[in-house]
Amino acid sequence: METICNAINGAVSASASSRTQPVFNPATGEQSSVLPLSTAAELDDAVKAAKAAFPEWRDMPPLKRARYMFKFRELLDKHADDIARAISKEHGKTHADALGEVSRGTEVVEFACGIPNLLKGEFSRNVGPAIDSHADRQPLGVVAGITPFNFPAMVPLWMYPMAIACGNTFILKPSERDPSAPMLVYDLFREAGFPDGILNVVHGDKEVVDAILDHPDIKAVSFVGSTPIAEYVYTRGTAAGKRVQALGGAKNHMVVMPDADIDKAADALMGAGYGSAGERCMAISVAVPVGEETADKLVTALKPKVESLRIGPATDADADMGPLVTKQHQEKVLGYIDEGVREGAELVVDGRGFSLQGYENGYFVGGTLFDRVTTDMKIYKEEIFGPVLSVVRANSYDEAVGMIDKHEYGNGTAIFTRNGDAARDFADRIEVGMVGVNVPIPVPVAYHSFGGWKRSLFGDHSIYGPEGVRFYTRLKTVTARWPDDLHEGAVFTFPSMK
Repeated sequence: METICNAINGAVSASASSRTQPVFNPATGEQSSVLPLSTAAELDDAVKAAKAAFPEWRDMPPLKRARYMFKFRELLDKHADDIARAISKEHGKTHADALGEVSRGTEVVEFACGIPNLLKGEFSRNVGPAIDSHADRQPLGVVAGITPFNFPAMVPLWMYPMAIACGNTFILKPSERDPSAPMLVYDLFREAGFPDGILNVVHGDKEVVDAILDHPDIKAVSFVGSTPIAEYVYTRGTAAGKRVQALGGAKNHMVVMPDADIDKAADALMGAGYGSAGERCMAISVAVPVGEETADKLVTALKPKVESLRIGPATDADADMGPLVTKQHQEKVLGYIDEGVREGAELVVDGRGFSLQGYENGYFVGGTLFDRVTTDMKIYKEEIFGPVLSVVRANSYDEAVGMIDKHEYGNGTAIFTRNGDAARDFADRIEVGMVGVNVPIPVPVAYHSFGGWKRSLFGDHSIYGPEGVRFYTRLKTVTARWPDDLHEGAVFTFPSMK
């Protein structure tokens, strides 16, 4: 049985912890490896290595740091298939979906390759008599990232390439559920030639998380996961004096206006709602058709599509979606479907009881579609994180907008319409951080930034893109005057140009 290793100061070795956790193949239910759950002392070793590596890395010219990133990006492209297979083996998503994940992570590495330009400062001459000012952004030191199971390669790549390109050193704590892909990417990082201690990987559970949040030498923490844990990470991390960006959960709505192309809207909902078995923080889990006629047409179009979803292991090239990540999560999602029935929602397509020949022990749930869901139901209020789409009928556009704005989450949303006025008004008014207009999953490209509003993001900075540079650096402004022959004597008033 394979044992998953840590990577500290360039050395790969298994944790000495006596606590371990099994890692499973979700398509078969079979254990694939053992993950030791590292100790706080091992986390401290990683921090010491990162702290020792920081001064030389900080002082390295950004252009030279970028050259390492160019090599890393080349290796990610070369080994994309291998990384995707590692993702599928432990997460369960289809190979095509996993390849898409690797591609979106690689795009952030590409953005990080432009760090010499991104770190260019500002200069103002003669802000006062013979006085010049310049400002630049400097790295923080040792920073850390805590990443989720649903994107085991992409989300780490959203974090540490930006942090490291900015001149920081990094501690990565990946998800315990699918740790192999992050380790494979780490191997490529090392192959790219980065020095020891720049990136360190420490596997573990809450003990390591708390050690990260409390450690005095870790200056900033990035987190992606559920809202309760995001709030915990933000509260504990900031109390320890750290800069924290903590991205939480979502309940993403897609408004379908009466003028929308229903077939295109239904196809968009299929990919956005059931892709990756719904285990995406940007998944559309609520469809909001405006008007009864629109709703009837949409549900009629969706029903046969959901019923014909092809579900299978990642080895099935024709599969639309795979299993859920763990047995526990499968049971949780099935419990939500039971709850929706108890609450009185109309179960149009029932994904319970799905079984795949040869994979009877896999963690599969069939595509599920609810109609006539109301905003007081649990399946509407809470993030299900599974292949469950709820249709909530709205009588008017204003009702649809109000529904979204009242929800505690504000991660992503979309509107499908041919009406430019409606689309523009929606994008301007809606209390959500990422908006799609006829785009069902509006994940920003790497040179913009990703982040929701309300209880979907704790902290002042979104992730990657320009916001990533701001998060992983701090501003320093220098005002300078060189000695001259003039001597004014002491000045006791506040300096001004008056």
